[in-house]
Amino acid sequence: MKSAKTVKSLVKEKSPVFTASSRISDVDIYHQRLQNKLHEHGLKPRLIDVFAGAGGLTVGFTHFSGHCFESIWANDFNKESVATYNRNFGEHCQVGDIVAYLKNPKNVIPKADIVIGGPPCQGFSLLNKNRDGDDRRELWRSYLEIVKRSEAEVFVMENVPQLIGTVEHQKIMRAAAKMGFKVSWDVLCAADYGVSQVRKRAFIVGCKFADPGLYFPPKKTHYNPKHVGKKSFMDLFEQCVENPEPWRTVRDVIGNLPSPKGTEIRSDAAPLNLHFGRSPTPKSLARYKAIPKEGMNRFDLLKNAPELTPDCWVRKKSGGTDLFGRLWWDRPAFTIRTEFFKPEKGRYLHPVQHRPITHREAARIQSFPDHFEFVGSKIEIAKQIGNAVPPGMSARVADSVFAMLLSKKRS
Repeated sequence: MKSAKTVKSLVKEKSPVFTASSRISDVDIYHQRLQNKLHEHGLKPRLIDVFAGAGGLTVGFTHFSGHCFESIWANDFNKESVATYNRNFGEHCQVGDIVAYLKNPKNVIPKADIVIGGPPCQGFSLLNKNRDGDDRRELWRSYLEIVKRSEAEVFVMENVPQLIGTVEHQKIMRAAAKMGFKVSWDVLCAADYGVSQVRKRAFIVGCKFADPGLYFPPKKTHYNPKHVGKKSFMDLFEQCVENPEPWRTVRDVIGNLPSPKGTEIRSDAAPLNLHFGRSPTPKSLARYKAIPKEGMNRFDLLKNAPELTPDCWVRKKSGGTDLFGRLWWDRPAFTIRTEFFKPEKGRYLHPVQHRPITHREAARIQSFPDHFEFVGSKIEIAKQIGNAVPPGMSARVADSVFAMLLSKKRS
């Protein structure tokens, strides 16, 4: 974890001194949230979400997760994502290019306590072969402009882990420092916070009135059971809440779902509305059946049924071990991306059934609650699910932020 102390030379303001009675920990907030007691503090921070997508980050900060933050304004370029956001949080998410929006003097950004959001990350992603010089690397400037105009005292910026250590990362740090923010950052794993997915995301947290490193990163609520018995296990538990639980598994979150029906969005109530399948070709179905065991992948397909293996996979002797892979029942999934319904894109085959996971299964693996409503075509909904920050991880970051704001109130 990198804290504000690393960049203290960039910031002149001193953090207030919180007494033992005034400074609250993220663990305190976590337990109060699970008991649905946060509203008793009378604190309802106003929140803006920029590059909001369907609202995965906002889910973690609001009533869906037991939090009290109030979403008052948001923006995203994708109209279907905006429709989903507005369906769940109120009609205040604006669709359009944020750069153009900020250039129009008629547009006013409302005052807020916190700004959250993930400037498009493709400019840093390892999946982007042309990432050098990608204009999307600079959209964090628009994000910080929103922070400035809203007069927010806290911000949470989310991105891919590859952002950390880049030139852009240093630029963000300097720009935030000039605005009066102390900054802390870290790379978090969703599985450590109760999400059944080993997905890593970078978070940069800025605060004007305190050192965010005193509150962030939040302590882990779950642990990798493979670490039990190892020398590092006790060290790991120092990073966890008291009595942490093992990582949640695929079975934990989708094991109670029946077999899917149909190939389109269903008229049934949630969770079955998004629990539909595909119509695989006979060759695709034969490929699924050729790798029946959990954890198998394209290399097992080549071994078991070379005649069914695409030539490109035959020629590619290394890499891509998750392509055409089956999930394990008793492990978390790997990263769920936007085309999880295509097994050739990753480890997306159901642990035992001969099919890729459904939209509902992907949403659950991402930790979206069943009563969160998605809007759009099945392709657009898949994008919204895959692009989202897992709400379960977002909720723990929100615990850290709420602890900061409550500590300030009490001081």
